[in-house]
Amino acid sequence: MSHETPLGSSAPHASCLDLWRERNDQLVRQAKVAQGLSLRRQQLAQDALEGLRELLHCLQVLETQEQLEPRLERGLSGLWDSVLHSSSLLPELLPALHHLAALQAALWLSTDHLGDLTLLLQTLNGSQSGTSEDLLLLLKTWNLPAEESDAPLTLQDARDLRDVLLTASAYRQGLQELITGRLSRALSSLQEAASGLCPQPVLVQVYTALGTCLRKMGSPQKALLYLVSALKGGSTWGPPLLEASRLYRQLGNTAAELESLELLVEALSIPHSSEAPQLLIEVELLLPPPDPALPFHSGTQSQAKYLLASRCLQTGRAEDAAEHYLDLLALLLDGSEPKFSPPPCPPGPCMPEMFLEAAAALIQAGRAQDALTVCEELLSRMSSLLPKMPQLWGDARKGTKESPHCPPWVSATYLLQGHAWVQLGAQKEAISEFSRCLELLFRATHKDKEQGPASNCDQGCTSDVALQQLRAAALISRGLGWVASGQDTKALQDFLLSVQMCPGNQDASFHLLQTLRRLDRRDEATALWWRLEAQTKLPQENATWSLPLYLETCLSWIRPHDHETLLEEFQTSLLEPRDL
Repeated sequence: MSHETPLGSSAPHASCLDLWRERNDQLVRQAKVAQGLSLRRQQLAQDALEGLRELLHCLQVLETQEQLEPRLERGLSGLWDSVLHSSSLLPELLPALHHLAALQAALWLSTDHLGDLTLLLQTLNGSQSGTSEDLLLLLKTWNLPAEESDAPLTLQDARDLRDVLLTASAYRQGLQELITGRLSRALSSLQEAASGLCPQPVLVQVYTALGTCLRKMGSPQKALLYLVSALKGGSTWGPPLLEASRLYRQLGNTAAELESLELLVEALSIPHSSEAPQLLIEVELLLPPPDPALPFHSGTQSQAKYLLASRCLQTGRAEDAAEHYLDLLALLLDGSEPKFSPPPCPPGPCMPEMFLEAAAALIQAGRAQDALTVCEELLSRMSSLLPKMPQLWGDARKGTKESPHCPPWVSATYLLQGHAWVQLGAQKEAISEFSRCLELLFRATHKDKEQGPASNCDQGCTSDVALQQLRAAALISRGLGWVASGQDTKALQDFLLSVQMCPGNQDASFHLLQTLRRLDRRDEATALWWRLEAQTKLPQENATWSLPLYLETCLSWIRPHDHETLLEEFQTSLLEPRDL
């Protein structure tokens, strides 16, 4: 059309507006026919979009030619205020003006200009300043004028746009309220979104958010109904499956939790199919981009695989955990060298900690030789850092860029190698690995040498707590190695040192008590028994810190089975009269 009868040229029998109207209606009809997924329809839709872009360009050329005075230097909100308060506004222009306002509202909503959007809706509703600023209420009360029967064709009328705006606003508001913990208001907003003009992919998201909200409100059965609806409603299964795993964990249904995580890993491995060009303003276009901070963000396949592997390890499914960790490492190492860096934000740890957790899972599953292989791979990848180890911890405390996690990573690798050798029955090699672990750990500089019991530390010293517990684990592990080798005197030294360094670790005290008993140091054993007996009667404080999963797993291997039973046995044996 631009080649035959340009809009900017004079036409003897038709005005520019008539020519625009004819071309516009033709393109709109073509676009409506083209909606669908077939290749032919997609091409027609693309052609229609290109035609509309050309038509817009022609109008912009006309605007440039006809503009006789400079445009007022004011923002969009100022222009809207001028137009809507103009005394010369013709009534027949109102439908088109409201349609344009709906498009402006969609733009402002998608770009988070909520203040401008609220003022626009207040003005359209004839409200004065100081009236309701509730966006949902303003959208509901927006009284749109009826379209003229002879109006130009449009792809999407103002009422449809308002319904899209209402649904998108309700969902966005519900998400924000869910994040900030205003659960009752979040529930109301999300239910509003679910009842609106909600396409299926968005409805899946809304149902998932409702499931999260109801779970946090203590209504797991209602939450489960929404999650089931979300899973039935579309092909985007990641978020509802992740939320389902959390719900089942809260209910204590470990089997269902792990099954949900397995399905999540499978769902995230399926590539997304290409979508047809979007001709209309849909709810999806007005929603914020995917945010990892959202509670039901499903993440990547590797993140889901890590969740599955770690939960298997935490719930005693060592064989499954080992396989999942090996799959995860293969997935992450395929095709590129991993970068070793401090742990990122949840949902997963950094690469070295994944290696360590994999090794711990393999040892737990009785696969000591495979665990040694994983540890050797980790050490080889960190070999360039080994010459710097004596300075790394101190440098990190001074604020240099070297990672303060490197010495504990390497130390923990030696610790796990030692336990792998214990499982293989090689006590000499195990003691050697525990000694290497301790040698590196004792080079690390404490920020606070007067640190008290681990259970009393605050969250700000979590890394120091982990270092302290790692030292205790290495000392107890080597002490148990000396015991297995029949060298109780050397074991006593390690157990004593572990009690001194980590007074809050009762495991070290119980191993010390057993060793004192074997060495027939009755008075010291009795004094220690009284202290332990008194500690068991005190109320137990909940720790305000958490340890890395590989370290928690390692500590479980060196923990006496039943403290109370041991105390009772010691009471019987230590307090009985001696033979004269």
